Amino acid sequence: MKMKKIFRILLVMTLIGIMTLTGCGGAKDNKSANSDGKTAEKEEDKTNSEEKRTTESAKKIVVFQSKVEITDQLKALAQEYKAETGVEVEVWNTTGDDYLQQLKIKLGNNQGPTVFSLAPGSESNELSAYLADLSDLSFVGDIAENMADVKEGKVTGIPYTVEGFGVVYNKGLIDASKVTDFASFETMLKEQKDAGINGFSLSSESYFLIGHILNTPFALQGDPGAYVEQLIKGEVTLEKTPEFVEFAKFMEAIRENTNNPLEVKYDKETGDFAMGKSASIHQGNWCYGMFADYDVNFEMGMMPLPILGNDKIAVSVPTCWYVNSQATDAEIQAGKDFIEWLYTSETGKKYLMEEFGFIPVVANMKNEKLDPLSQAVAEYTNGGKTIPWPMNSYWPAGIVDVYLVPVAQEFFTTNMTGTELLQALNEAFVEAGK
Repeated sequence: MKMKKIFRILLVMTLIGIMTLTGCGGAKDNKSANSDGKTAEKEEDKTNSEEKRTTESAKKIVVFQSKVEITDQLKALAQEYKAETGVEVEVWNTTGDDYLQQLKIKLGNNQGPTVFSLAPGSESNELSAYLADLSDLSFVGDIAENMADVKEGKVTGIPYTVEGFGVVYNKGLIDASKVTDFASFETMLKEQKDAGINGFSLSSESYFLIGHILNTPFALQGDPGAYVEQLIKGEVTLEKTPEFVEFAKFMEAIRENTNNPLEVKYDKETGDFAMGKSASIHQGNWCYGMFADYDVNFEMGMMPLPILGNDKIAVSVPTCWYVNSQATDAEIQAGKDFIEWLYTSETGKKYLMEEFGFIPVVANMKNEKLDPLSQAVAEYTNGGKTIPWPMNSYWPAGIVDVYLVPVAQEFFTTNMTGTELLQALNEAFVEAGK
């Protein structure tokens, strides 16, 4: 009897133990199942979120570019693009001077724009890791020869336009046929100064201060690319090169007879010219849009900076459109779609030709309304009277803002001689080229 009681107690304890273990196991299994379910749910949500984010990004692109003259027109174009395609275009602004540095920072932080601009050559070479292949755009075969930016056989950059720069002058104040060398240029400056007019103007922004004007003596070298390489290696010097020796004389004459460019911003430079306060400015055809707010009552033209009798203006593709290769596939496609639309749609072509005032670089485009400065560039180009832009193709990237501007600023605020200017510029190229 006692044994039966003990047996029943053991049996009950065993059953309780089994039930307990089963319950624990079930709880564990249920917990595991719930955990796996939540994990799977989270993974699914994450996937859906990523897909949603990719889809949303494809419905919006960001455009960042360096031509301040077309910022307002580009924003208007963005509205037209959204109306026609449903894709939003956000246009980022820049002051121009630090555009390249801003772009590098944004790209390096994976916050880069979808579509951006660069100068083909040293700038685009430096950022080649961020350039998507645009070879499959439908109009690529119609781009004028040697105008697209091609790397390793792939088209990566679509040219904005061709642009030219030199001395933009007031035909009522200057007879260009009489300004053909240094002596006549200096005489013009002195005559205008005596008449109470600023004969020639640079402005304080980096390329307008030193980049463009310094391009000319480089472009006059037999092989500008080889010359830059030799300069950086110390095999040649500016102060022993005739074109630069004469360039230094021009710079001294400008400092002595014109307004200090460090006190002049781009809008003042172009405004003073439009109002007849300046007889000439060192600019390109891009500046014509700056005259829209003025009642310009004179004819204008463009003539060469006559270093050693130079009779050519500098003409090249200044800027290309690029698409950020580090963006998502959907964003890359959206960026390419934008450029495709810009160069093939009626709206896009209208903006390129009429609103931006670009000179055509694609075969099926025509601009019947070229402004006087763009017309001058076209005439110099058609007449073979052009020199290149080694500043884009051969100068070390970033040299203008970091190395050349400080030299120019010192020149215009001290009694630095022309020879000392050349020596300082020489050192700048050696440093920048290291």
